[in-house]
This record gives sequence, C-alpha cells and structure tokens, in this order.
Amino acid sequence: MATTIFGVLGVVLIIEGLGPLIAPNGWRQMIAQISQQSDHQLRRMGGCLVVAGIVIAHFFL
Repeated sequence: MATTIFGVLGVVLIIEGLGPLIAPNGWRQMIAQISQQSDHQLRRMGGCLVVAGIVIAHFFL
C-alpha cells in the first residue's frame, strides 16, 4: 500500500514539474490568472480536480 502511495505521489510530482520545466513563462502567467479567480471559482475547480482524481484512482488502482 505504501509503495503504491509513494509511486502515485512520484508521478504527480513529475507531472506537476513538467509545466515550469518546459514553459516557465506560460506557467507563471497561468498561475497569475488562477490567483485572480474568486474563492468560489477556486473551490469549484479544486472540487472538480479532487473528484476527477478519485475517479481515475478508482479505475487504475
């Protein structure tokens, strides 16, 4: 179980690191745009990401 969790965490870190590695200026602009969103929009986006992650994890783990 711990091996799976650390494996998934490693994959997440790799994917998260690709944006700033490949296109740092575009990544910075995206973060600036996200930071200007309202709290409600950020919560909705976060909730959608959590649900998508749960669905993906359910199918592949």
